Amino acid sequence: MYMDEVKISGDHMHKLLSAASGDAALLYLYIAAGNIPEDGEKALNLGSTRYACAAATLRQLGLWPEKKNTPIFSGEKPRYSEKDVLIAMEQSGDFKALYGEVQRLMGRTLNTEELKILLGIVNYLGMPMEVISVLFCYCKDRARQKNLRTPSLRSIEKEAYAWAEQGIDSIEEAAAYIQRQNFRQSQVGKIMETLQIRGRKLTPAEAKYAQQWVEWGFQPDVIAIAYERTCINTGGLNWPYMNRILTRWHENGLMRPEEIQRKDVKPAPKGAKGELAEDDYAAIRRLLQED
Repeated sequence: MYMDEVKISGDHMHKLLSAASGDAALLYLYIAAGNIPEDGEKALNLGSTRYACAAATLRQLGLWPEKKNTPIFSGEKPRYSEKDVLIAMEQSGDFKALYGEVQRLMGRTLNTEELKILLGIVNYLGMPMEVISVLFCYCKDRARQKNLRTPSLRSIEKEAYAWAEQGIDSIEEAAAYIQRQNFRQSQVGKIMETLQIRGRKLTPAEAKYAQQWVEWGFQPDVIAIAYERTCINTGGLNWPYMNRILTRWHENGLMRPEEIQRKDVKPAPKGAKGELAEDDYAAIRRLLQED
């Protein structure tokens, strides 16, 4: 069954853009047209792996027809002893194999406290062994990007809780999550290029702004327009001021340069001296082009 017309809300469109997954967007449209989600694998000729990853992406975006139940961790987490670790090593071949794999990835021998953390990820969070291996690889890669040799087990445990709370309990879910995170990181890098930030990393506050703009689905050409207006009105890069501009565009559904030029005709947000109207921006651009 197919509908003659499929409408996508602005919020759903922005989420799909932020995921950067063509398969997920295709599956979303298939479902939105009134089809059964499970039939999408065959109807769209995706294959089992691609379909599973696309479905996992839609679940993480909150765009799947049925909401996935995620575990709720309440109360104090259990404390594991050295005896608990020894029992797991003796009775669980899977845990023993995971222990060896994690040591290989970390490039060192795990101490007792670290083994207790690993046991907690397996037993308390109930995370499958293969997903834990992907988790460690992901955390190691993130540490490398930050010029760190290896991540700490505490930082990996924190990431494991984040995964569990999002319902990431399969290879496909993990792959979809990592794809989204890598895309976001690449988009933040493009924002840094647009803002001419070189030779340093973003501060936590700056990174929060940039990640929010990526989450909203803004492309570099739109970021460039907001940056130009910010520089004209404030004399340079002013993150809160620029964020107010982008927040207004997001709230008004202005996502493309042509929409902004046509509809955003009022002055930039209050709060800076020397604010200019849209006609002034146009005049300045003409002068720059003539030069």
